[in-house]
Amino acid sequence: MTTPTEALAAAGVSIWLDDLSRERLDSGGLQKLIDEKNVVGVTTNPSIFQAALAQGNAYDAQVAELAAEPGMDAEKAVFAITTRDVAEACDVFADIAASTAGVDGRVSIEVDPRKARDTAGTIAEAKELYQAVDKDNVYIKIPATQEGLEAITETLAAGISVNVTLIFSLERYREVINAFMVGLEQARAAGQDLSKIQSVASFFVSRVDTEVDQQLDALIESANQADDQVQADQAEALKGRAGVANARLAYQIFQELFSTERWALLAAAGALPQRPLWASTGVKDPALPDTLYVTELVAPNTVNTMPEKTLDATYDHAEITGDTIEGTYAESDAVLDGLAELGISYQDVVAQLEAEGLDKFEKSWEELLSGVRSALEDAAQKGQ
Repeated sequence: MTTPTEALAAAGVSIWLDDLSRERLDSGGLQKLIDEKNVVGVTTNPSIFQAALAQGNAYDAQVAELAAEPGMDAEKAVFAITTRDVAEACDVFADIAASTAGVDGRVSIEVDPRKARDTAGTIAEAKELYQAVDKDNVYIKIPATQEGLEAITETLAAGISVNVTLIFSLERYREVINAFMVGLEQARAAGQDLSKIQSVASFFVSRVDTEVDQQLDALIESANQADDQVQADQAEALKGRAGVANARLAYQIFQELFSTERWALLAAAGALPQRPLWASTGVKDPALPDTLYVTELVAPNTVNTMPEKTLDATYDHAEITGDTIEGTYAESDAVLDGLAELGISYQDVVAQLEAEGLDKFEKSWEELLSGVRSALEDAAQKGQ
């Protein structure tokens, strides 16, 4: 029998795991997910690394080695630890990368989120990470801030594949695709092989529902107090729908912009499209189906990066019925229009989510640095 993850892959969705740790690599757990649940890539972020380093003792040996190096500090140690994990994961996925011409078998590592508003700093670190990992199937993650757009272009132009992360708004997504195409145009002008430069655009899903539904709940409470059943019903009907609607409209933009003459010229030169990647696909609201952001976002040339809990739920009981995006654009527009009619500002929501997303990553990064700093100090004392 075909498993749900096999059906998802057959429908054109690449399944990536949103998690990585030394323990997962050493135990063979990552390879098992490849073999059994159709996982063909991995994404990481500061929160994931912070959680990995806080658990168990898989990093103890490397931390002890680093603590013995002259001039070692927490930032250098984090760089060494995370690039080693990513390089090892790239090796695990090497066969998949080879068999898919580099489309899958990818492992993503993110630039220091504190540089998200620093274009030059992001470009410099993207190059440092790429050289340190030294694997063809690595993706460098760059946040889609306004300042990040130029960094995305410059990094791609240098021949480095990029995972553009933290995208919430449709307007910003258009800017991201433009930054991608400008980067490839510059790379082509410099004589680069465009088939070796690839990209995904990570469009965040569940966080949109978390914020919008919170505002809808406040409206429902207010409407009930005012005995306005019509407004209460309108708000209730929109709960749990904004995230999927927003992502589906992003796919519409993907289809539109990768059907242009501009793209055709790049494709003729060997370029592959920047695929939409559905991120933040773990369901936060227990009232919603636990595979909602998988089953409702099925379409060719997409990636769904899942936390393991969502991957397990998908494998266990997701109902994959083919493409669930095309043909939904009018309905998706109506969801966003309905929110606007209730006074919920789309622009305010996506701007807030970008700011909060960066803040969360920065806090996780600081926690990661703090944890590694303590581990280095402990190791240095034991080594005395």
